[in-house]
Amino acid sequence: MSQLSFLDKLLDGVEVEWKALREIAAYSKVRVSYESLNEDNYVGVDNLLQNKAGKTQSTRVPKQGNLVQFKTHDILIGNIRPYLKKIWHADCDGGTNGDVLVVQVTDDTVSPFFLYQVLGNDKFFEYNMQYAKGAKMPRGNKDKILDYPIPIPCPNNPEKSLAIQAEIVRILDTFTELTTELTTELNARKQQYNYYREQLLTFEEGEVEWKTLGELAENLDSKRKPITSGLRERGNIPYYGASGIVDYVKDYIFDGDFLLVSEDGANLLARSTPIAFSISGKTWVNNHAHVLNFETYAERRYVEYYLNSIDLTPYISGAAQPKLNKKNLERIRIPNPSPAEKERIVSILDKFDALTNSITEGLPQEIELRQKQYEYYRDLLLSFPKPSDEKAA
Repeated sequence: MSQLSFLDKLLDGVEVEWKALREIAAYSKVRVSYESLNEDNYVGVDNLLQNKAGKTQSTRVPKQGNLVQFKTHDILIGNIRPYLKKIWHADCDGGTNGDVLVVQVTDDTVSPFFLYQVLGNDKFFEYNMQYAKGAKMPRGNKDKILDYPIPIPCPNNPEKSLAIQAEIVRILDTFTELTTELTTELNARKQQYNYYREQLLTFEEGEVEWKTLGELAENLDSKRKPITSGLRERGNIPYYGASGIVDYVKDYIFDGDFLLVSEDGANLLARSTPIAFSISGKTWVNNHAHVLNFETYAERRYVEYYLNSIDLTPYISGAAQPKLNKKNLERIRIPNPSPAEKERIVSILDKFDALTNSITEGLPQEIELRQKQYEYYRDLLLSFPKPSDEKAA
């Protein structure tokens, strides 16, 4: 079926009306007490996953005050850094903080499932960024978001309109279910990986010697050079920060294989992404990540796996602005088995890592392909003709 006829046959020539989001939905204004919230039904902005991946369970639930209430089928949108594309279709009642917008459908001729698909489109997030305010930490313009146009098929026949919306959602849900099955399998493999990692990296007292990280690695922090965004010359050299690549620049200050460890940021406590990660080749690193050098691949990867497996809270200072300074980093105690044992441990964990975390092989690649397929059909099914398009035709 051609791209043109796919949507045409579904609409069967019916009229499409575009309405501003404010005409069919509103932000939640109801508050809920912290006492009714727990790890499962409190969803802060940090619990919303990037790139429309839903949400994760909360690890820090507010202990006082009233929070913004959301109900089942409401749509939660992260309002800080809209380019992160954080959105979730609520499957329970709960509460959230002021950095999350709770969109509630107010028009019974519009399906919340359909609206979620429309707002999950990249076009919405591009629109949101267009009107966002702030440079360092952009925030969506709540009023402008309510102006976002929503297509309503067959507006004069609510029953038929809901049927068309439901069919679009059904088709897209088919792709989503396939992705969910793969994601469930991936999560099971991650649990297996975490189990074996814990077993391999747990040592009885006296079984091996322990050393501080400062004794095992050469610290190269003094060679770091932060560059403000306005002064960076664009290129193809990765520019690293606390949690990974933040930009690409023209020049480099490191060339080789190194281990970066987050120096500051909320992720030190949230651990949404690894706080230790390896880099290779020509790179530039700012002052938000420690740079460690090791003599061998096995030593570097061994420490990387170990740091990502343990609780680093005792070494972190500051609550509002968590920080792992150089002094505390270098006093982290690391079990130090023989070089041969390190190679054995790393070899096993590398295999699990490839299956669970690699973007070029294993389940993550298949999930990524399924997601692209879903996005292709979503864009196709949501490409409703606008009045200007009809006139041009």
